[in-house]
Amino acid sequence: MKPSFFKFIVSIEILALFAIAALTWYQSHYGASIMQLPTASHTAGPPSSGENGTGSPKKEFIKWVDFHVTSEAMNDALAYGIKAHDTGTPIDWVCLLATLGVKYGGDFKNYKKDDLAAIAEPILNKESTLEQITKDMKHYSYYNEAYHAVLGGLVGTYQLAGTQGVQYGLKAFSPIAKGFPYTDYDDFGSSRSFGYRRQHLGHDMMGQIGTPIIAVESGYVECLGWNRYGGWRIGIRSFDKKRYYYYAHLRQNFPYCKTLKEGSIVTAGDVIGYMGHTGYSDKENTNNIDIIHLHFGLQLIFDESQKDGNGEIWISCYELTRFLSQNRCETVKDETTKEWHRVQEMIDPAVEEYKKRTAKQPAA
Repeated sequence: MKPSFFKFIVSIEILALFAIAALTWYQSHYGASIMQLPTASHTAGPPSSGENGTGSPKKEFIKWVDFHVTSEAMNDALAYGIKAHDTGTPIDWVCLLATLGVKYGGDFKNYKKDDLAAIAEPILNKESTLEQITKDMKHYSYYNEAYHAVLGGLVGTYQLAGTQGVQYGLKAFSPIAKGFPYTDYDDFGSSRSFGYRRQHLGHDMMGQIGTPIIAVESGYVECLGWNRYGGWRIGIRSFDKKRYYYYAHLRQNFPYCKTLKEGSIVTAGDVIGYMGHTGYSDKENTNNIDIIHLHFGLQLIFDESQKDGNGEIWISCYELTRFLSQNRCETVKDETTKEWHRVQEMIDPAVEEYKKRTAKQPAA
């Protein structure tokens, strides 16, 4: 019995060695590739650094953002930013919100003005600096980058045509033109079933057929045409490429401003299209949505790989549209063309900078 038992033990040890050798070989050939595949889950937190197993730095970027900043907090932070703009201690209003984001863990439902004042007032009074206040905040860099991705192009310098001097403040607009009624509620994440069961990754604003739809931020038209879900829709990308604005279910037969095409540059406040209820059909130019409304969506893009596919980041726009409702563009109808146009033109330095930058780029 002893020789047989000895042979059994030796056989087990040999099999174990083979298993270890096989596992080592598998990891050396496939382990790095597996580790580089995107995961199904999205994480909210500061990006980490590391290596990708090939000796080159691994590219890290934010994978998910839950934007829960209230319109009240945005208004209060902007007021501090405007107040401080022409002083010796300018304050970035988004940085104030990022600092609060750390304090609240991103949840602003219990926002208090005093919490914001405790950050902004010492900076205004030159008793402290933003760097000093945030130096020990572990997740400040994450919230700062995430909130700038959402709000970075909404405030800045601009000039109203026909006026002297440059102004500073909110230069973005509500997506619904001034004087046109609409209703809305917080519907982000609600269920949708056409095509397949999914979450609603936008904000619906219900109104009247033909209501002029306004470009929220200056940018360029990245897509324009028919989609079985969104019907006639327009996608506009911000110049810094961080934001993709999606305007869907536009009017049957006359969905857009006639001069628009892919690549067109638009200025915040421009009329880009008209409210309707097209979509939910494979047949182009079909009204198959029961309720007339604009589907307004905002996608954040930290890396171009997130533009389409499983890595897309869409945020709730309910509080954002409430914030933007203070700046609704006045429009007038041209009875000859049946087009609506803005009454007051705006000169946005971001548009001029983009034109200069693209003019210098060599032709493809």
